[in-house]
Amino acid sequence: MIDKKEKILQAALQLFSEDGFAKTSTSRIAKEAHVSEGLIFRHFKNKEGLLQSLTKRGEEKTKALFRPILFETDPQKVIKKTIDLVIKIREVEEIFQVWKLEYKTKWEAEEYGAHKMEPLVFALTEAFQKMGFKEAKQEAHYLLVQVDGLVTRFYLQKDFDLDASTHFIKEKYKWSYT
Repeated sequence: MIDKKEKILQAALQLFSEDGFAKTSTSRIAKEAHVSEGLIFRHFKNKEGLLQSLTKRGEEKTKALFRPILFETDPQKVIKKTIDLVIKIREVEEIFQVWKLEYKTKWEAEEYGAHKMEPLVFALTEAFQKMGFKEAKQEAHYLLVQVDGLVTRFYLQKDFDLDASTHFIKEKYKWSYT
């Protein structure tokens, strides 16, 4: 059985990722979680505390998602796994919701949070350097912009063909990881 704190977190994640932080009230979260609104304040102090808990949890999930890329030693596989990251986001519901929340809140807060991607920038830069790219760091940033664009389109465009677009980007780098 799921404890009440976990129910609150699940309901908040769902509602924040669908409707945004600003538009979601704690009373609505309480109703969705089948708990009292006071329980939210007891566990998280306020709505911002609830968002911070979700953000911290999301960062842990994201670190776990990045781990296979960061520990990969084959530069071609680093690139392929980075491109495949978008598909992994789609496949795991909690990761899907966490990233959707991340994308929603960065627009609401008007903050990008580039520091969260620094481990991937480092891994990709190293991979591109090993492969002889002269502008390795710029290439790493370019690939991450492409991945970011895929995720954005995936969340915002209902008919977006994520598989075809991911395949297209893989084909552009195919020579580097076949």
